[in-house]
Order: sequence, then C-alpha cells, then structure tokens
Amino acid sequence: MAKYGEGDKRWIVEDRPDGANVHNWHWAETDCIDWSRNLLTKLLSDHTILDGEGNLYIKTKKVDKVDGEAYVNVRKGKIIPGYEISVTISWEGEVKDSDGKTLLLADGIVEIPYIADENADEDPDIRVVVKDEGPIGKRLKDAFLAKGKPFVLEQVRVYVSAMAKGGPAKEELEVKKPVAAAEKKAAPVVATTAAQGVKKEEVKKKKKNKEGFKTITLTEKFSCRAVNLYEILMDENRWKGFTQSNAKISKEVGGEISIFDGSVTGTNVELQEGKLIVQKWRFGSWPDGIQSLVRLTFEEPEPGVTIVKLTQTDVPEEDRYGNSTVVENTERGWRDLIFNKIRAVFGFGI
Repeated sequence: MAKYGEGDKRWIVEDRPDGANVHNWHWAETDCIDWSRNLLTKLLSDHTILDGEGNLYIKTKKVDKVDGEAYVNVRKGKIIPGYEISVTISWEGEVKDSDGKTLLLADGIVEIPYIADENADEDPDIRVVVKDEGPIGKRLKDAFLAKGKPFVLEQVRVYVSAMAKGGPAKEELEVKKPVAAAEKKAAPVVATTAAQGVKKEEVKKKKKNKEGFKTITLTEKFSCRAVNLYEILMDENRWKGFTQSNAKISKEVGGEISIFDGSVTGTNVELQEGKLIVQKWRFGSWPDGIQSLVRLTFEEPEPGVTIVKLTQTDVPEEDRYGNSTVVENTERGWRDLIFNKIRAVFGFGI
C-alpha cells in the first residue's frame, strides 16, 4: 500500500476529516464473556426439571462457572461471533417414597466442556454427575439426563442464537444500520455503459442459486473401483465404520437415510450401482422444510482409479439459529468426515 501523499491515488490511505471508522461501521470488536455469563446464568439457574413425577424432585440451582472467551466482531455490518466456553451448573434432587418421606437429598453438577462457534450447528456434549452414586442417586441422575438435558441444550441454543445475532452489540448495530443506509443513499450513482451491458449469460448464471442458498461442488480421486466406493457410501455398516457414528441407509429408490447419529436425514432419489447416487439431504439444524439435493457421479477413467464428482444444491446460507457457516461446514464435512475418512479407513488414497 502506498504511503500517504504518494503514488497512485487509488491506493492512497487519506485521513478522514470526520475521523476513520465512523460509528465503528467498518470494524468493531465487543468482548462478550461477561454478557455470556449473565445470559447463561439467567437461562439456566433456578429452573424446575421435575416436580413430583415418579416421586422425584429436581431443579437447577445456579451457573457456577463460565470460562473461556467470547466476542463479536462486526465487519461492515456483518456479524462474526467467536466463542469457546465451558459451563458448569449445580443442581439438586430429592427422592420421596409413596408416603412423601424423603429417601435421599442429593447434589449434582452439569458440565458442558465445550461450546464453540465452530460447532454452532451441533449440540454440545453434556456430562451429568450426582454426588451420591448409589441406586437412588442413579435414579436422580438418569432422570436429569432424560428431562434436564433437553432443557439445558435448548438454553444453549438460545445463547448460540443470541451470539449469532450480535450478542451485546445487537442494539448498537441497530443504530448503525440506518446511518450506513443513509451514507449509501447519499453516495452518487454512476451508471456506466459497461455495467448496463452485462451479458445475459452472466445474469442467468447468477440466478441459478435461489437467494439465501448456495451450491457445493467437489471433485475427489480414489484408488479403487467405482463400484467399491458406491457400495461403501450405500452400506450402513461400512458407513458406521468409517464415521464412527450410527447410520441407517436404504438401498432402494424412495428409501430413507439417517446418518451421523441422525444429524442428517433424507431419501434416495436415484440410484445406479457404481455410477450415480442422488439423495435429498437435510441437517437437523437447518430451518424447517429445507432440503438440499446431493448428486454423486462415479467415473472410472482407468481400472482402479475412481473420480467422484459431488454437487449439492440448495444448501442454506444460515441455520435455524442464524449462524452463517452452514455452507463452509457442509463442504468441510464432505472432505474431512466422509472422503478423507474413506481413504484412511479403506486405504483408497492416491
């Protein structure tokens, strides 16, 4: 970049008489760790989980710890949340007999070791501990897992959604948006002949993707026969082996699929052994009613070498919680959790 006052004016950084980074529109970072503690404390403290069902009484007491870091970056109005936190919650339980006599009073904790923006579309791991590990204490622990864990996960989703919307910076952003809009409106509009003469082909190309959706395309090479790779992707037992997760995969057109412990569900649309797999896919974190279309073609230019071409259309840019990393995470999942795992487990690397 040129120094101030020298060189091509297009690359000169000039001082603004009204101050750079007006209203923090171009960049701003907000520390959110205290805000995160306050929100999670509000969401998770003093909540009744069971109130007499099965003679069990369970409630959360308070959020003991929220450790780690949390922040929100804003770049030209775009929200970029970042957080890696762990949470510890204390809870208490009581078991009574049929006459209402207390059999056991016990304390416990809930540990959420890792809540992070990189896993925003997934529920975090939760560990439930009860201090009395006897048979009655185990009843309390099992009851918390059955009734309390869904509550805790739902509150974590509320936090994740709030961070995706800007966290404590949200109100400030609402003020900045009108300012930015006014500046944009005041800017001179210059229409050039070149801009007006955009080729029809380019316009059509831009319209291929629906607004708010993207298409993923990948090409991968494997040292195996095409039919072998096809069988791996359509066999639920092999899928379980290389992903280390539960899977149910129908081998019939119209049959249902459920992979990655049910995180992804869908149906078979078209199947040609060793040549083609077309399936409807949706992730549980996507907004309701949204499905993408996965198309895998298998080519074998020479025996023992297979080229797979993936096209996944109608992938939403945001999940139901407002996180805008869906396309990036989906593409990375294909590479790291499917294709590279197949190479590593079955020895199909080239």
